[in-house]
Amino acid sequence: MRVSTHDIVGGAPAAQPALPGSYGAPPPGYRLPASTRLGAVRLQVSHLDRSLAWYQEVLGMELLGAQGDARSLGVRGAIEPLVVLEYRPGTRPIRSSSRLGLYHVAILLPDRPALGRFVHHLAQRGVRAGASDHLVSEALYLHDPDGLGIEVYRDRPRSEWQRLGTELMMATDPFDAAGVAEAAADAPWQGMPSGTVVGHVHLHVGNLARASAFYSEAVGFDRIVWRYPGALFLGAGGYHHHLGVNSWALGAPVPHADDARLLEWRLVIDEPARALESARAAGFEVSGALAVDPWGTAVRITATGNG
Repeated sequence: MRVSTHDIVGGAPAAQPALPGSYGAPPPGYRLPASTRLGAVRLQVSHLDRSLAWYQEVLGMELLGAQGDARSLGVRGAIEPLVVLEYRPGTRPIRSSSRLGLYHVAILLPDRPALGRFVHHLAQRGVRAGASDHLVSEALYLHDPDGLGIEVYRDRPRSEWQRLGTELMMATDPFDAAGVAEAAADAPWQGMPSGTVVGHVHLHVGNLARASAFYSEAVGFDRIVWRYPGALFLGAGGYHHHLGVNSWALGAPVPHADDARLLEWRLVIDEPARALESARAAGFEVSGALAVDPWGTAVRITATGNG
């Protein structure tokens, strides 16, 4: 079944090209700069060797560094990691969407051929994945050994994005598996390619209005898509979303200290003090470089993305 902003507004006004500056609702005060990007995410896991094997063998990440019970993984030869896995004794796996906090971490590949190579790789390993076409992107969905959500996706060129009024069009449409696989042109998967980044983070929250108050009005994200059922997508610089929040796990508890979970995600911007002060002035918890949302999810706001 197709779910999109188009369905919600009944097709009026007509879809138009999403030219720069033609869509999105900026916050009333501080606004994140167009150069905003995400850095490494830190995940708490229950079994370090098992998680390392999965992130290396299934996702194709390379081990970049080790410190105590933490391991940094990312693109071969990179300085900045994509993911930092942290083992804490007593941690237990979770069921998908059974906690507020992480819905998924989304790894952005540089192009469609790379996603095609990843499709072939999963098939060869017998790994099953969910898949969707979101109009602005094509995505695969997996869960790591602890039940933490992982998306691997590619973006369509911005010249192909469309808007309805000032809202960017996104959808959950069928995935063109054959077309994506064909784009690989028989080239083998050789791990996460150069140019791979953390594209976005998607969170389960307890209240969308409260999430908007924190992430848009306080931290400074633009609201990009706001009529998608049960979800809000926020970004900076016109990106379709650096952050998704949804109410699809209403009634679920916040993560326990012993749950596998997202420990923090990283927002990389110029002049991070301005965003931190904006969150503090709005009455939210700020400690050093960490701003904490109403459900305990921490975002580290810094001028560097190194883990």
